[in-house]
Amino acid sequence: MNVGYIRVSTDSQDMANQRLEILEYARRADIRVDEFLEIEASSRKSRAERRIEELLALVKTGDTVVVSELSRLGRSTAEVINLVNHLIDSEVSLIAIKQGLTVAGTMDMTTKVMVTMFSLFAELERDMISQRTKEALRSKQLSGTRLGRPNGSLGTSKLDPFKTEIAEMLVDRAPKAYIARRLKVSRTTLIEYIRTRGLEKQSRKASSFSSS
Repeated sequence: MNVGYIRVSTDSQDMANQRLEILEYARRADIRVDEFLEIEASSRKSRAERRIEELLALVKTGDTVVVSELSRLGRSTAEVINLVNHLIDSEVSLIAIKQGLTVAGTMDMTTKVMVTMFSLFAELERDMISQRTKEALRSKQLSGTRLGRPNGSLGTSKLDPFKTEIAEMLVDRAPKAYIARRLKVSRTTLIEYIRTRGLEKQSRKASSFSSS
């Protein structure tokens, strides 16, 4: 079975373009694409959201995955390499049209060379990212920039839009378990939010003011 995998981001090229490119390749190579997996999702999404897990579950020994280009498969060189290695281990072939690349689903000498080169590229990418990160941090330190979040500062929370509502429910003495269920968060998350925002103290003050 030959499977065409298509992924576009919301601001990327039209999905039909990739489908057409794969079908045109299949016509030239005299092969048939039996199924397409199509997804509109950013590379920042998880593997499941990009239907990668579904793709791996679909193909089996002897099958072929066809993509318009390697970047459709992952968010980084390392992720693409890991996926290619998984396909090879499963004896599934891969065709990347734009790169003119065909990786056989067997560990012949050509495939071994490709995997070795891919692994070197992935390692190089990790080293370069690490080096850039270290250089950026060093530059900030030399310029006197304090790294990390300032003491006492609070990050954003998914409960921020409900801050007033939480405060009002606390004034009404609603149980925290009820508030957590209503906002669809854990009781621990709610309690931590109330503590860091000082909502307990505010509710007590509001309660005493209203009763006086």
